[in-house]
Amino acid sequence: MKQRTIAKEVSVNGKALHSGAEVSLTMKPAPVGTGVVFKRTDVYGKPEVKPHISLISSDLVRNTGVTSGHVKLHTIEHVMAALSGMNIDNCIVEMDSGEPPILDGSAKKFVSMINEAGVVEQDGEVEVFELREPVSITDGNRSVIALPYPDGLKITCTSTDDRKTHTQHLSIDIDPETFQKEIAPARTFTVYEDIEPLLKLGKIQGGSLDSAIVIKGDTILCKEPLRYKDEFVRHKILDIIGDLSLLGFKLKAHIIAVRTGHALNAQLTAQIYNQMLKYRDAAKNARSAKAIEREAQAKASGDKSEHGKKIVVSTETTLDTRRILNLIPHRYPFVMIDRIESILNDNEVIAIKNVTINEPFFQGHFPGNPVMPGVLQLEAMAQAAGVLMFKRVDGTNKLAFFMSADKVKFRKAVKPGDQLRIHGIITKNRGDKIICAKVECFVAETAVSSAELMFSILDINEAP
Repeated sequence: MKQRTIAKEVSVNGKALHSGAEVSLTMKPAPVGTGVVFKRTDVYGKPEVKPHISLISSDLVRNTGVTSGHVKLHTIEHVMAALSGMNIDNCIVEMDSGEPPILDGSAKKFVSMINEAGVVEQDGEVEVFELREPVSITDGNRSVIALPYPDGLKITCTSTDDRKTHTQHLSIDIDPETFQKEIAPARTFTVYEDIEPLLKLGKIQGGSLDSAIVIKGDTILCKEPLRYKDEFVRHKILDIIGDLSLLGFKLKAHIIAVRTGHALNAQLTAQIYNQMLKYRDAAKNARSAKAIEREAQAKASGDKSEHGKKIVVSTETTLDTRRILNLIPHRYPFVMIDRIESILNDNEVIAIKNVTINEPFFQGHFPGNPVMPGVLQLEAMAQAAGVLMFKRVDGTNKLAFFMSADKVKFRKAVKPGDQLRIHGIITKNRGDKIICAKVECFVAETAVSSAELMFSILDINEAP
């Protein structure tokens, strides 16, 4: 299955459900491998966040949100569901708020925007994970289960509440046609008795009968008739699709949910993601073993690279210091990363630099008040991005030359004892020759520096 993006940008304006703010949202086309990325145009530097289950917020009351550094997004489930349900893999979503407009409380308008923009098939393949083992989450009389299902994504859901004001059940296979017709138009809903408690929590400040259905006893309050006789359970399925999209890949599984909500959906998504990592690591180890065997056979037959060894990294998702030194040309005192913690989808890297008082640069920068130079933070970003590039491009007899740094920002001093956590993502790739990356450094949860970097990949014999 090929990756897809939209053909042109499309916009919509409206009021956010929980904050009540007026919001402008624009969807834009994105290159292969970008994924779904939200850009906060109202925040200095226009930071970008790629929603993922690893970034899930603690506040999941009537919304799904993520936090990356100092940037927060919430109530993104309808936008995410629309993009996932319509098989849009790569898209930039610009917002001038931390919350999208609620519109009519469904994903119908977001699907209409995708149809208006048109869909473009891209060269890259979609990453698909087929669930191997059952996953189950239970909380009292609420539960959500994922079962292996090789035919795609199927969702079976029962929606009800303690007051038994409604009980609905639906089982449906999800594809773009079915999602658009049967799921996307289903609107969010609440029971009347929950409105005041939610308002006291600071929620639903922008809510109205234009954007939600209210169940009051046996009466349904809304501006238009129900779109389906079982609209409530269909909206629950819509939320499940949006929450599962935080996996970052397409899922083949049968989801069975009873009275589920965003918190339960997030727990399920996290466990599915962990299962995917387990099987990917097993496959990686198997491939690595085969690669080592091939390398040994090649070495025995005299087939060596220019340096007498062949670097195999294409199946690795973590790298220790030894493997880093095999990849990059830097040596003491200029090795600025200690470990590659993870490489995700050949497109994202998380690297670690442990900053100790023994660093040689602290002798002069500055005596009595040691601070890590910003230029060395930039070098650490470049080295982390360089390793990621060699994950995408065979690193044998290659060098990455640093060409430019744009939008460089230093926000907070880095001092001895800090651990620099470096997050990088490939943003552009021109024929595996010119590669751009966006990289950000964190200490704990605080962003300390960031930059957009450009590199040129050259063969060793082409290097100046």
